Amino acid sequence: MIRTSGLTKRFGSITAVDHVDLDVREGDVYGFLGANGSGKTTTVRMLLGLVLATRGTAELLGRPMPAAAREVLPFVGSLVEGPAAYPQLSGRANLALFDRMGTGGVRATRSTRVGDALDRVGLGGVDGRPVRAYSLGMRQRLGLASALLRAPRLLVLDEPTNGLDPQGIRDIRALLLELNRAGTTVFVSSHLLAEIEQMCTRVGVLHRGRLVLQEQLADLQRPTGRVLLGTPDAERAIALLDGHVEHRDGDRLVVRAADAAELAVRLVGAGVRVAELRPERHTLESVVLEATGAGSDDFSATAAPTGPDRGGRG
Repeated sequence: MIRTSGLTKRFGSITAVDHVDLDVREGDVYGFLGANGSGKTTTVRMLLGLVLATRGTAELLGRPMPAAAREVLPFVGSLVEGPAAYPQLSGRANLALFDRMGTGGVRATRSTRVGDALDRVGLGGVDGRPVRAYSLGMRQRLGLASALLRAPRLLVLDEPTNGLDPQGIRDIRALLLELNRAGTTVFVSSHLLAEIEQMCTRVGVLHRGRLVLQEQLADLQRPTGRVLLGTPDAERAIALLDGHVEHRDGDRLVVRAADAAELAVRLVGAGVRVAELRPERHTLESVVLEATGAGSDDFSATAAPTGPDRGGRG
């Protein structure tokens, strides 16, 4: 669905994107992670033909971009650098105009399609209000509604939850997963680790313009070789496990063990009560920070930004 080879963009002496090889497969929910300023938005703009690459190639739906933009873009929904809209018009009027200008939609079904798109993003009840009265989160929803007008095979979204409250983030996540189950491939650019971890099946990590990691999320969340053990008999467990306990926090122990089931048999057989026992797995946060060498402040692990993030976006 998306494939790039050596994709590079320079602005004078600055290399914003450096030989990026993306591989987004049909059916993916692909999370394109990177700190602000890492080159994410520049990459997305090159994918859509909005910016010309300095070097390398990009394909969408198996066709070269931007050469095949006229053929490809009717099947691609996108939201890049915030939604565009005419502020004096309502959300419904904006979508009708976008549909007439950009998607080639059938006029007879336009009103229905616009209404459906507004309903899907939670704006059906406020679409008579002029967009200048919309909050940032409502504008984000309107931009997503615009992307959905063309019933896309591929969605390319740049920070789609920017400005949304926690409920709004959950709503958009649920919508994107619903679309994916119905056959839409989703590409989401974000710096929100928690959102990517909860939603995506495949992850690419951009750091200072370079793609430093690209894997299935399930493979990244592999076991660490340790087991998390909760027991009211912590002292007995520590004595029994003879140096394999790496950390203790009250009744919770971190145990170096490859097989949780074997450990459970050993503990129960020795009369140690087990309240919790599960393999420890790598988190996306730990994997990303290790791959980038970045500090935790470079990514947001839990919360979406509360306002527009213009100056530092990639």
